[in-house]
Amino acid sequence: MQYRTLGKTGELVSALGFGCMRFPTLGDDHAVIDQDQAAAMLDAAIAHGVNYLDNGYPYHGGSSERFVGAFLQETRQRDKVLLATKMLVRIVEKPDDYDRLFEEQRERFRTDHFDFYLLHALRGSSWQQSVEFGVIDWLERRRAAGDIRHIGFSFHDDVDAFRSIVDGYDGWEFCQVQYNYMNEDIQAGTAGVRYAAERGLGIVVMEPLLGGRLANPPAAVQAVWDASGRTWSPAEWGLQWLWNKPEVSLVLSGMSSLEQVMENVGAAARSGVGLLTQSDLATVTTARERYNELCPVPCTRCEYCMPCPNGVNIPHNFEVFNEGVMFDVMPEMRRRYLHSEEGARASACIQCRECEPKCPQSIEISAWMPLVHQVLGEGQAYDPAACPQP
Repeated sequence: MQYRTLGKTGELVSALGFGCMRFPTLGDDHAVIDQDQAAAMLDAAIAHGVNYLDNGYPYHGGSSERFVGAFLQETRQRDKVLLATKMLVRIVEKPDDYDRLFEEQRERFRTDHFDFYLLHALRGSSWQQSVEFGVIDWLERRRAAGDIRHIGFSFHDDVDAFRSIVDGYDGWEFCQVQYNYMNEDIQAGTAGVRYAAERGLGIVVMEPLLGGRLANPPAAVQAVWDASGRTWSPAEWGLQWLWNKPEVSLVLSGMSSLEQVMENVGAAARSGVGLLTQSDLATVTTARERYNELCPVPCTRCEYCMPCPNGVNIPHNFEVFNEGVMFDVMPEMRRRYLHSEEGARASACIQCRECEPKCPQSIEISAWMPLVHQVLGEGQAYDPAACPQP
């Protein structure tokens, strides 16, 4: 196993971290973890040098924290790992909730402290509310008491919000961001990763394979990997691209089988900054281009079209639609679309066309919005022939 220093924390962490939100389950109930399989996976990961376990209050409906806590106690391996979990800020309704939720997590984990503690899935708005609730003083108090060793945050918003959060508290020691070779300009992105690293924050990467999508590429992308001269799997290509970067301290993988654990620890053992040659980097660029060729709407998320006078989040609608088509995950994207604010969906477009002259890609946005809603909101099948033609 390779190890790296996690920013200001000074901790040596394994290049591969174990994300505890995708354990194998029994039947269709996501909350019922297959404990025998999951325990074998954790045992194997720890035996091969993985020392960072990432968890969260809602993972597996709350059962992940309980399972991992019991596993570490029963196998007497708590001292072998650095334990990370998160405060789910979206369910905090009043300042007293911080203590209540934190004590519940300590009970679940059967531990007196957390090595790494994060504010979960921060956005600009939730960060402001957390500050108003006194979260900074709360974090400082818990760290001073030894209940928390290192303070960080995970993030899901745009890069401007990311910079604001990084600059909003001097006590941050690390952050956790979604990052992969398809998402260099999404959420914090490369710009945010560099911004945080320049300020001494350790960088923990989540969704390195876009929830597993990059591990199962379409034929056009697989052909790129096959022609590379490397014997790496598509998953390893995605992981090595991240480990190649000096800013990245640790890459989390939400592994679901023992086979995935063994493949990933093997990849981590081979990893290193500067491992990828110029030819390798060109291969990744070509793979990204092949994915983008499958992208129906040529939206770059520049946001020149925003704000929409009727409140439609145009780039988000196109992003969700494109991901559904590119990665063949339309059911998942339909759920994501319907989870978004109704007034921001494509269905709220009134065909005013105010956005269209502003679009550098000359996208006929008003023609796309009804189709986006038909596919995502009404469940109609995607038909390339029905797409507006440039």
